[in-house]
Amino acid sequence: MDRRDFLHVAALAPLAATARPTGTSGLSAPPPNWARLRRQLKGTLVLPGDAGYDTARRLYNPAYDRIRPGGVAYCANAADVSACLTFARTSDVPVTTRSGGHSYAGWSTGTGLVIDVSRMSSVAYAGGRATIGAGAKLIDVYDRLARHGVSIPAGSCPTVGVGGLTLGGGIGVVSRKYGLTCDNLQSVRVVTADGRTLDCDATRNAGLYWACRGGGGGNFGVAVSFTFRTFAARDVTVFFLHWPWAKAGAAVKAWQSWGPSAPDELWSSLHLGRSGGLDVAIVGTYVGGKPALDRLLAPLVAKIGQPSSRSARTVPYLDGMKIMGGCAAMSIAECRRMPREAFAAKSHMAYRKLPANGVRALVDGVGRGGRHSVLLDAMGGAIGRVGPADTAFPHRAALFSVQYYAEGTDRRWLRGLHSDMSPFFGDHAYVNYIDPDLSNWRNAYYGPNAARLAEVKSTYDPGRLFRLPQGI
Repeated sequence: MDRRDFLHVAALAPLAATARPTGTSGLSAPPPNWARLRRQLKGTLVLPGDAGYDTARRLYNPAYDRIRPGGVAYCANAADVSACLTFARTSDVPVTTRSGGHSYAGWSTGTGLVIDVSRMSSVAYAGGRATIGAGAKLIDVYDRLARHGVSIPAGSCPTVGVGGLTLGGGIGVVSRKYGLTCDNLQSVRVVTADGRTLDCDATRNAGLYWACRGGGGGNFGVAVSFTFRTFAARDVTVFFLHWPWAKAGAAVKAWQSWGPSAPDELWSSLHLGRSGGLDVAIVGTYVGGKPALDRLLAPLVAKIGQPSSRSARTVPYLDGMKIMGGCAAMSIAECRRMPREAFAAKSHMAYRKLPANGVRALVDGVGRGGRHSVLLDAMGGAIGRVGPADTAFPHRAALFSVQYYAEGTDRRWLRGLHSDMSPFFGDHAYVNYIDPDLSNWRNAYYGPNAARLAEVKSTYDPGRLFRLPQGI
């Protein structure tokens, strides 16, 4: 669960890409002909000085407002994307791909051409499958599929684009029951560096399909649409439990044994927060009714103690996703316009439980000054029943993900606590919580899958058109 959503409800972004062309056979490229590119596009090219440029260049995180792209192309279709890649390749202009614009490191913008796929946002359903444009926001995915009584497992932040989420794996609030977003991906359409549009699945361009299921956005091409297996969208019970800070240690100890081993239908997140006061909370979703949830919560509460506040209610699936996304009282249109927030974050993937000194280090770290928090999101269940090499997402044996989140842009607290916790959690991290500080990012994000990802890269982008600071 994204820390930003937790703020909104009082209780897994996506990576986008920066690419730098390698030039044209060692020759000097001609000056970029932006006017010619504009004429080639069915969509819209926004250049500095144009009306709307200041809006077009912004990401979700205001920390990156200083970056001024050479142009932002709102692509209408795969042909537009192909034209943009040809322009970047022949003009020696860096190119960046943007879906929802939530890259934690700001790598969904750059100083060259930004390929924005947000207008490619259609959501169609037929025969148990959903075909979704790469720029669709999660709130629209949930809303449009709900009309058919189905959904896909995805993230919680309403304005995250489905493209970046899927390409990095896709941890969400029903993942323990239905798997990661990428686990439900049946095919993906990708425009590669040479301008071709490829359909990828288990039999066609199978290596690229494998890499698009957890290998991170922007490494291999520009995804323009996805086809997912869906599930029937049942009512869910959403719950929130809070304790005083004195219970923080007991809550961590109890939850890390309870959350990852609960029945698949139960997903939960432990939140240790220091924003306007210290707080301990466990929130979650249960694919079932309240009486059964109460029975499952009983052993957890027995170990921690009675919460200071407790609420749970059973709601339709779409309403549950709105609650977890922090826009329960808003219309769908208002959910699309969630306010921008400055933040910085880091992550771990926890493969083992914290010992007593690890619990103390985590609690003490959150208790140190500033406005920040840590989220532990339960894994296991359906996530863990997929082999670590079956998709590019390697962290199948992880018990839970760990997100360290700081309000504002100061990274000192993040770096300090991340360093303190590394002896306990190791060097595993989630690529959708992209972290510019990591030096060992290949192993942290991809583990043993890094070598195969490099092979896919050499096959589909041998000239390394697509580059980013932590790119395959």
